Amino acid sequence: MSIPAVPVPMESPRAPWYRRLPVISHYNKSVGLQRGMLVAGLILTGAFVLTALFAPLLAPYGFSQLSDADGNFPTQQAPGGKHLLGTTVGGYDVLSRVIWGAQTAILVIVVAVTMSIVVGVVLGLVSGYLGGWLDRILVVIADAVYAFPSLLVAIVMAIVISGGQSSLIGGIFAAGTAITLVFIPQYFRVIRAETVRLKAEPFVESAKVVGASNIRIMSRHIYHNATRTLPLIFTLNASEAILTLAGLGFLGFGIEPSSAAEWGFDLNKALADTTSGIWWTGMFPGLAIVLTVVGLTLVGESINDLNDPRLRGRKSTSGSSPAPVDNAAMAIEGRTL
Repeated sequence: MSIPAVPVPMESPRAPWYRRLPVISHYNKSVGLQRGMLVAGLILTGAFVLTALFAPLLAPYGFSQLSDADGNFPTQQAPGGKHLLGTTVGGYDVLSRVIWGAQTAILVIVVAVTMSIVVGVVLGLVSGYLGGWLDRILVVIADAVYAFPSLLVAIVMAIVISGGQSSLIGGIFAAGTAITLVFIPQYFRVIRAETVRLKAEPFVESAKVVGASNIRIMSRHIYHNATRTLPLIFTLNASEAILTLAGLGFLGFGIEPSSAAEWGFDLNKALADTTSGIWWTGMFPGLAIVLTVVGLTLVGESINDLNDPRLRGRKSTSGSSPAPVDNAAMAIEGRTL
């Protein structure tokens, strides 16, 4: 007796290109709590990105500004008046430092994750497709690098590159390079596993038969199918990059305050204030780190759930309420994906 197939709402191949983008397509598939988590993550992440992009317009003062037309800023002033979030022990405006810190964080994310994606994807494609002794060597190296804590590597790189104290470019390069070395094995593992699976597919065998070169097969046939999970890894790695940068600054190996604003450095300087009842110098940079990491993590986990048919909520055919999930329909859906 055959089991009737249950229709599963999916984006039509003829749908507009913007509806097939990773986040938008996942939003259209989400329902209930999953949609709520995704929307909350997108709001927090969007606020972080917009704050970083428009920092010069949003920040009332410069990240290292200590005075204005009325004179020097007071030190450790409570929130209120001209300084909505107060001032630090050095006389910096807390609100301005928090806003400019978002720009520093997003620069590190772009540098670190972009470099790790490029290197990890290339190595994963080559290792998984060619195999042999090269594959074994790369796997061993990736496992060895993956064993090192990212913060420890970041500290070593900061000392080697800039002596522990650095300018904006030096600090971003030190943190970005350290995070890149740790993230490469993650992309390498994922892309290699997908490449090993895809190179046995009929369309790859057909490309070999017609005489396509290995480079063409990897770049045109395997690459697009093997990189579908990259948006998920990107969001999770972006949150880890922010924590690594904050840890680097908190331990005193970050960026000089006169070169750029950095949340971890501000938390380090706020430690002495807590015993005096001065809470605002540490609360707001810490809150910025927490909200940004939570937003990126919610987006990443939501994408992960929506990519898995067993975890994804399903809408009813009318679209008004979630449809009951049965094992037979789930098995059919798993075979059709």
